[in-house]
Amino acid sequence: MPRNDAFVGLTEFLAVARYGSFRKAAHGLGVTPGAVSQAVQGLERRLGLPLFHRTTRSVALTEAGERLLGRVAPAAGAITESLDELLQMGAQPSGTLRLLVQRFAVPHVIEPVLPRFRRDHPGVRVEVTVEDDHGSLVGAGYDAGVRIGEYIDRDMVAVRVSRPFRWLVFGAPGYFEAHGRPKVPEDIARHECIRYRRPEVGDIYRWEFERKGQALAIDPPGSILVNDGGLLRALARQAVGLIYTATLSVTAELEQGTLEPVLERFSPAQDAIFIYFPRASRNQPKLRAFVESCTHGL
Repeated sequence: MPRNDAFVGLTEFLAVARYGSFRKAAHGLGVTPGAVSQAVQGLERRLGLPLFHRTTRSVALTEAGERLLGRVAPAAGAITESLDELLQMGAQPSGTLRLLVQRFAVPHVIEPVLPRFRRDHPGVRVEVTVEDDHGSLVGAGYDAGVRIGEYIDRDMVAVRVSRPFRWLVFGAPGYFEAHGRPKVPEDIARHECIRYRRPEVGDIYRWEFERKGQALAIDPPGSILVNDGGLLRALARQAVGLIYTATLSVTAELEQGTLEPVLERFSPAQDAIFIYFPRASRNQPKLRAFVESCTHGL
């Protein structure tokens, strides 16, 4: 078979196999039934095999047609998807970008990025839903999510959109002067801690540590329980008790010296905030533009 004839008739063959009718295939392709029939017959002549059983009432694939369809249909789908991706790459961002955002990520990603994104891409509308509950991204109609990396499903594409951070215990200098500093995680039991209830999830967050590669989680003691990160830090600054939070959340306090870290050598591995989305969505112009805005300057 000449190389330049390899694809001739395949489009018509796939259309007839899909619709089960030469007439319907012709309508779908925008050509005449005679043109479809002629193209399929030409393909059959080149192959030396009939691809369809034809009667006045029905059209059905032959064994050879079934085999050809099994090989060609997936490849045709991949080619169509690739062409669609290239078309999307050249398109201007538009439409509505729907984001599911973890509350923790709002001040570190959404607040600084969204104004710049809107200035650069005024044709894109943005809908942000802030939830800590880790529900289905695709099933709920979101284009992407923004959250801490440990909560992201492995089958998603994830792009880091914050600098790396660590989870540590913090206290005010006045607290340490009055109560001393814990030396090992077990010392937490003898300190006043400000505990945190995650809003949507509802559980009380356990403080996580790592010792010689082994994870350790402690339920901290304390008479104050809050569900707001800002209040958590404000109470810690006033020497009410120790808190457990991300270094990313206490940048200002660390610079001003109002909070100090302890137990650094027991900190778990570094984490970060990521934007994540299904692989099939990675070339959407609106999503690609937002990812570029999020990663600018990292």
